[in-house]
Amino acid sequence: MSTPQVEAFLEMMAVERDASPHTLSAYGRDLADAEAGIAGGLMGGDEAGVEAWYADLGRRGLSPATQARRRSAVRQFYRFALGEGWRADDPSRRLDAPKQGRSLPRTLAGEEIERLLTAAAAHDGAAGVRMVALVELAYASGLRVSELLGLKVEAVRRDPAFLIVRGKGGKERLAPLNASAREAVKTWLIARDAARPDKAPDSPWLFPSASARGHLTPRRFAQLLDQAAVDAGIDPARVSPHVLRHAFATHLLEGGADLRVVQTLLGHADIATTQIYTHVATDHLAQVVRDKHPLARDE
Repeated sequence: MSTPQVEAFLEMMAVERDASPHTLSAYGRDLADAEAGIAGGLMGGDEAGVEAWYADLGRRGLSPATQARRRSAVRQFYRFALGEGWRADDPSRRLDAPKQGRSLPRTLAGEEIERLLTAAAAHDGAAGVRMVALVELAYASGLRVSELLGLKVEAVRRDPAFLIVRGKGGKERLAPLNASAREAVKTWLIARDAARPDKAPDSPWLFPSASARGHLTPRRFAQLLDQAAVDAGIDPARVSPHVLRHAFATHLLEGGADLRVVQTLLGHADIATTQIYTHVATDHLAQVVRDKHPLARDE
């Protein structure tokens, strides 16, 4: 369910704020829910109607994160409506953000990353070489899965030490490549080029596939990771493309990296998003102190 006002709002988000298709789709669903759930709809609802709709989100079992996103979508919509002169008030102004528990990111130990790479390399042919390159790149640079799978082949042809990545909101950042990741990419390029039929045009993507997008999809990469995890003796429920990004951040902090540096490398706009990794790293560091400090005592 959509209205001309919602369509105008989403168009503004796309043009003026460079919102991603994923964000626009989520906001569209959020506003459709509000349109259906607020007495009188978004344009006719009052404070009581908006607050009743919002209170019902929790009763419907929506997670605090989803509730927070729907609150944000509705509040931004009403600010836009005020600016456009469609409404003279903001009925969402008293909506309080839901309390969210801290969910620590899943991660893997360095030894488990090594086991994943060994399992990937055990597969013969180009598929194994590609899988090693995918895991090495994800773990070495902390790329989001969309950034990883959307890499263009020309970006790595000259064996760069850094990649220029366009992340959320169209913001660019430098993503580092260590020696093992660069070697894995070079090996994959050889296998990739050898597999291309003679005179066939080259794909622009580093990881091409027959999918509609022309490159490997997140779903397929997740399936390949699941198989690599099984082969490595790791519970596949603990492994995903995003877990490799978590491992990148956690292991940097465990190694003493500055939090601001990790924020920049991950492309986080708000350092609070990065700080969650300090809780994972702190557990590791506390254990190191208990195990290694000469004055540590068993309780």
